Amino acid sequence: MSDDFCDPKGLIRDAFAIDGIAAPECRSIFLDWALGVPGGHDMRRAVSALVDHYASRVPADHPMLETLREALQDPGTPRRRGGRRARVN
Repeated sequence: MSDDFCDPKGLIRDAFAIDGIAAPECRSIFLDWALGVPGGHDMRRAVSALVDHYASRVPADHPMLETLREALQDPGTPRRRGGRRARVN
């Protein structure tokens, strides 16, 4: 996958270019990027391609790179968070 295909609007590229960017801004940019991914595309594959592309070009502790790596982690099993049935027993 090319960088242009994975990041057609250049949001991720621009995040790496911002000096002093912090993790909250990177998460916001990532969310904007994720919302722009067309349906049916493999988001994990696109994120993986972005990590591969930028990992050797930026410092390992760059917050955008950390955000992308977090996106590749397994979200775990969803758990019930309550609801009426849990409150009214």
